[in-house]
Amino acid sequence: MTRLLSVLGVVAAVGALVVTAVVASAVPSTPRDVRDLLPAAASVQPPVADPGADPASSSSTAASTTSREPDPAWVASTATATGVPARALRAYATATLRAGTEMPGCRLGWTTLAGIGHVESGHGGADLAADGRASVDGPVLDGTSGYAAISEAGTWDRARGPLQFIASTWRQWGSDGDGDGVADVDDVDDAAWTAARYLCASGADLTTPTGWTAAVHSYNHSDVYVRSVLAAADAYASRTGG
Repeated sequence: MTRLLSVLGVVAAVGALVVTAVVASAVPSTPRDVRDLLPAAASVQPPVADPGADPASSSSTAASTTSREPDPAWVASTATATGVPARALRAYATATLRAGTEMPGCRLGWTTLAGIGHVESGHGGADLAADGRASVDGPVLDGTSGYAAISEAGTWDRARGPLQFIASTWRQWGSDGDGDGVADVDDVDDAAWTAARYLCASGADLTTPTGWTAAVHSYNHSDVYVRSVLAAADAYASRTGG
């Protein structure tokens, strides 16, 4: 049970990412396995890097003065324990820390973002490069095979990038997460920060079952999706002693 408490505090992510079958639901129900959690201890945050540490050991320039970098030693050990690629984990942790500063009421935790990254693309898979870019194209959203029908510029859309945003969602929410002046859907730093902003947009407390469920459900309107993210986030929490 203790490790499950950590799950709800983890970083989250992005809106209408219809990469799996979309199950319409006006008001998402809270699955029992989420409802039964006690979220009081869920606001787990990655440790912040020592300000005097070599900046080359952390990620690229912060996108704002409120960004903080995760401890590189924590990133390395947690990546080993969880199997999450260190480059993706650093992006999730950085977005979580930044959300804790800019949107403290959200109480987002890194495992939620990691759970979403796992379900959406396996954290970018083999396509994730050292610079954080992963060109991952989802299935064609043409209304067949259980997928939604979404058009973009006269053709059927696809979700893109390591966190699988569709074009309209990225236009509204796409954000520069690494301070390079570009919001790139294929950049895991930008995608993680965009997902964090999207998940926190409602103002809900993600350490509560209803808040967490609604946030993840907004990313993909499917109860199956919510449960899949929960299972992944729980697994990461258990491997790190949460």
